[in-house]
Amino acid sequence: MTEQHIIDELKTIIIPYTEEKSALENIGAHTDFIKDLKINSANLVDIVLDIEEKFNITIDNDSMAKMLTVKATIDVIENKLQANAG
Repeated sequence: MTEQHIIDELKTIIIPYTEEKSALENIGAHTDFIKDLKINSANLVDIVLDIEEKFNITIDNDSMAKMLTVKATIDVIENKLQANAG
C-alpha cells in the first residue's frame, strides 16, 4: 500500500471531523491534525478507531499518542500492517 493511498484513505476518514476543508484538500505528510485541521482530541480518538476498522489493525495507546501528524499516522499504519502480514 502506497503512502498516497493511505493519505487518500485518511482523507475520507477525516472529512466528518474537520471544518478546515481547504486544509484537508491540501493534506500532506506534514499536516498536523490539531493545528492544521483543527481536530480536537476527542475526535482524534474517533479517527483512530476509524483507522483501526478501515485497515483492520489494532493501535495501542503508545502508537495512538504519536499520531498527531499525517506522517506519524502513516508510519503507525504501515508498521501495524507489516506486523499483521508477518
